[in-house]
Amino acid sequence: MKKMMGKIQGQTRTNLITYGMVIAIFLVIQIMLQGGHVPRLIQGMLVSLTVYIILAISLNFTVGILGELSIGHAGFFCVGAFASVFFSVTVMDGGMPPGLRFFFALIIGAVAGGLIGLLIGFPVLRLRGDYVALVTLAFGEIIRNVMTALHVGRDSRGFHFSLRDAREFNLDETGEMLINGPLGLVNVPRDSTLTIGFILVMITIFIVTNMMNSRDGRAIMSIRDNRIAAESIGINVTKYKLLAFSVSAGLAGLAGALFGHNWNTLTASPRNFGFIMSVMILVMVVLGGIGNIRGSIIAAIAITLLPELLRGLADLRMLIYAVVLIVMMLLNWAPKVLEWRERYGLKTFIVNRRQIIAKKEADKKEIDKKEIDKEPKEGE
Repeated sequence: MKKMMGKIQGQTRTNLITYGMVIAIFLVIQIMLQGGHVPRLIQGMLVSLTVYIILAISLNFTVGILGELSIGHAGFFCVGAFASVFFSVTVMDGGMPPGLRFFFALIIGAVAGGLIGLLIGFPVLRLRGDYVALVTLAFGEIIRNVMTALHVGRDSRGFHFSLRDAREFNLDETGEMLINGPLGLVNVPRDSTLTIGFILVMITIFIVTNMMNSRDGRAIMSIRDNRIAAESIGINVTKYKLLAFSVSAGLAGLAGALFGHNWNTLTASPRNFGFIMSVMILVMVVLGGIGNIRGSIIAAIAITLLPELLRGLADLRMLIYAVVLIVMMLLNWAPKVLEWRERYGLKTFIVNRRQIIAKKEADKKEIDKKEIDKEPKEGE
């Protein structure tokens, strides 16, 4: 019982450090913005930075906690972006307050991503190993191509949908195109801000860390560690795998809603929602450490901002960027480096220091006890 309480306290301490780190980064950025020390190019990337942090944390839940390799995370990101922006564009002229409209758009993005994750999870999670990665990659590309081909119009007769051409709608004089195929959605309300992105990052961390430390989270991790043993003790493998996959997809949809409302135009371009985006999110997860939420946050910040911070170095920029990524990967995964960190790292130093202090206190108590025993008792 005492050991379990110590473990819970350790998890709480780790979570508090993660929250504190994110709050400190946000406060530093706000102070720098107030002082005018942040270049305009970096200012334009701050909302996208919070988006990538949410994506990295959510994918880490699938890869690190569930133990399934997914390369279609950009597909759920795309669904959340288009569903939320479609809602905002549809109701924009209806008199709904912008704040309330954006709140509902965020919920719709998260729910849409979660539902698609649930639907895809049924067939995908019956597979194992590399097949999961291949099928999720295929679904991610299918989702992006469907969004590229989708045409949605609206007139006095209602909504019209097509995957071929908008000309077949024959819209009347009151009609308008809401989603125009490869051209996407235009006149999108730019409701996303850094503060809202920070709040959503904190909510994402809260959901993932609480899931990890809950009964459901322990069941999910037991499936990751040994599926057969988990089944033998009565854990419903399909249920918990679907739960983890849909939660991860829902958080990706939430990130998509935040991303979609950061631009005037939203298109299903390969750069934003294609295979390269899925790989980039996976790199953030691997670079920060699989199953390490704090590491995912740091890796997302590094991968997003480093190319722009090195822009002044011209031709050397991408070379230095690649070297930094390789060094970070070695520091996280090289066996010799891990062994050195285990022996001489800060965590080991703190543990050893506590043990030394505890030993000194125990020795002092023992000496005090012996001195008391040596003192002559009354009446002797």
